[in-house]
Amino acid sequence: MGRRLVPLTLDNLSDLPHRCRTCVFWELDPVSGDAAAGAGRAGSEKEAWISAVLLEWGSCGRIVFIDDLPVGFVLYAPPAYVPRSLAFPTSPVSPDAVQLMTAWVMPGYQGQGLGRVMVQTVAKDLLRRDFKAIEAFGDSRWKEPSCVLPADHLTAVGFKTVRPHTRYPRLRLELRTTLSWKEDVELALDRLLGAVKKEPALRPL
Repeated sequence: MGRRLVPLTLDNLSDLPHRCRTCVFWELDPVSGDAAAGAGRAGSEKEAWISAVLLEWGSCGRIVFIDDLPVGFVLYAPPAYVPRSLAFPTSPVSPDAVQLMTAWVMPGYQGQGLGRVMVQTVAKDLLRRDFKAIEAFGDSRWKEPSCVLPADHLTAVGFKTVRPHTRYPRLRLELRTTLSWKEDVELALDRLLGAVKKEPALRPL
């Protein structure tokens, strides 16, 4: 079984679910995002955002492939590149942190630890780039797929609440606590993805 966890680029953007590669929830402020969606420009705006972040900052996502099938992805960037984050009541993201924007895992691959492996991989990338933490906005009332991750999922993979809120708490993962992950990522990926099933639909972690 071939398994790969690769950086997100314009070349493999098409491997994301259609609704995700044409979604600019995080990439634009609410007014600009609504305007782009209404004008049918969301897909091109997504490409432009990824291109700009890659050129100015570097890698901003990972896609997991198993036997050339994309089964999950994670997207992240410094808060300066994530204008929607300022609309949240628990903003802003700390200046020493990168924001974990969103992530997805195919249903047949859930429960295998893949969400944790993706967070580990992001942590490994950011440690090399001298960041101190990952932060994310969680949804404490999450009931169905959305761009905001369930708060309980974030706590399950190691995040701690730094600013409480009844709906959208801001959570933080200190990268120094993940130092031991760096050498374990590849082994964990092999172990956790060794025996999984394929299903066609995607949903959040």
